[in-house]
Amino acid sequence: MDAVVIAGGIPSPDDPLYLYTQGQPKAFLEVAGKPMVQWVLDALSGAQQVRRVVLVGLAEPGGLQCEKPITYYPSQGGMLENIVYGIERLLVQDATVKHALVVSSDIPGIKPEMVDWVVSNALQTDDDLYYHLITQQVMEARYPGSKRTYTHLRDALVCGGDMNVVAVRTVKSNRSKWELLIGARKKPLKQAAIIGFDTLLLLALRILTVNGAVKRVARRLDMKGRAVLCPYAEVGMDVDKPHQLELMRTDLART
Repeated sequence: MDAVVIAGGIPSPDDPLYLYTQGQPKAFLEVAGKPMVQWVLDALSGAQQVRRVVLVGLAEPGGLQCEKPITYYPSQGGMLENIVYGIERLLVQDATVKHALVVSSDIPGIKPEMVDWVVSNALQTDDDLYYHLITQQVMEARYPGSKRTYTHLRDALVCGGDMNVVAVRTVKSNRSKWELLIGARKKPLKQAAIIGFDTLLLLALRILTVNGAVKRVARRLDMKGRAVLCPYAEVGMDVDKPHQLELMRTDLART
């Protein structure tokens, strides 16, 4: 499977990470001796299930390395634009591509075996979206004090992962809702409101199950979605705040 790495974020002056980035791309934050995105590229390089990589958000390599064939493109604006552009670039290279692995550049803890697990699991079916969720128990066992944002479902407390699989045919459909959902990805109640009041109510009452929640989202977006409980906290451990950056620096310095 081909991978699209999203690395277009540049923290603004009101972002908690601005003191660390000073107007530079977040992907280049130093984590245990490497740019944060290099850890992601290392994981993709070692993954047997990854064929090639498109990185959107950095026009030049800037010293980055990847053992898989890789092409670099500048940011196209927001996250959705970068995802769509990255998948379009994949299709230019190979029009037969059906699914793509979409990976954020700010999950430096991932390892090759985790990438292979995500891809192998998705290849077992032909859904439009494989959305990975990490339970609070899994996250806190691996990263105590990470302070993730969790959604209360009937059967679990979960947070979203930042490495997911999408069918290329669905990326351009319902673009306006995709933009709203991505913009609200750290606010579960806002996401629920976007996809419908009934979903918001069920979420507030903690009636929705993990699979029920994802199926409702997918149905509103006219696609077939699958919730995947991921056993790897690293998939959801994105660096959004200074304490998370320091946590990952300490953790990866041990490797």
